[in-house]
Amino acid sequence: MNDICTSCFARLPDDSPRTGCEACEYRLHTWLRELPRHLPLMQDMLRPDTGPAQRGGTGRAHAPLPVRVDVLDLLGPGQPVLLADPHGDQTGGVPMTPLLYGWARYLTADADVPVARRDAHGTIHTSRCEGPWLRGGADVPRLCRWLDAYLPYASTRPWWDDLYDQVEQLLARVRRLTHTKPLTRSKDAPCPQCSGWSLVEKEDELHISCTLCPARLTPEQYATHRAQVMPALAALTLNMITPKPEATAAA
Repeated sequence: MNDICTSCFARLPDDSPRTGCEACEYRLHTWLRELPRHLPLMQDMLRPDTGPAQRGGTGRAHAPLPVRVDVLDLLGPGQPVLLADPHGDQTGGVPMTPLLYGWARYLTADADVPVARRDAHGTIHTSRCEGPWLRGGADVPRLCRWLDAYLPYASTRPWWDDLYDQVEQLLARVRRLTHTKPLTRSKDAPCPQCSGWSLVEKEDELHISCTLCPARLTPEQYATHRAQVMPALAALTLNMITPKPEATAAA
């Protein structure tokens, strides 16, 4: 049993079975939902850009590859772990599907969940689960949905931080190719701790956080805070912009 989250080192509630906190579980949940949305763009990016011939240059000794290797490195087949590289000539990392499928298999092996099957005579047999069962095949969207469903269990396991780190690194590689980043929205209520207009809501964060101080609020806490302070602020603003009666009479 841990006292702190193994991913972000935030303090966990007393007697919590977790190794990953609620905020980190939510963050990983949004990452697994985001990864499949990049696939159409990455598939379009597989073909190298073409354009008019350029003058000058040194020419090529061979024909260019028909695909972009950096994109293929993420979309292609591979091993769920990095291979030994004694010569240091390997680049890239584990592709998306092998990495996600490797974690799905690891989770089922760790969970020790029994699987029941019925034979031709109607007898039920149980055996240890050897891997995830995915209707339609083990592609990225199905693997992400499968892993997402098991996050409450994964967040209690000692290997939680490895899963968190590897999916985070995978998404960072994808975002570098697609030039995307999570949305950030500014909130209209001031920070309850420093009073700055600095509260932001990030697409992949459970909490609304302050950019000037360590304040963090859940959406429910922010809604309560906003309901308490915004009427008074709105009244003060209205009072400041409304002309005074004596000023109107003088005019």
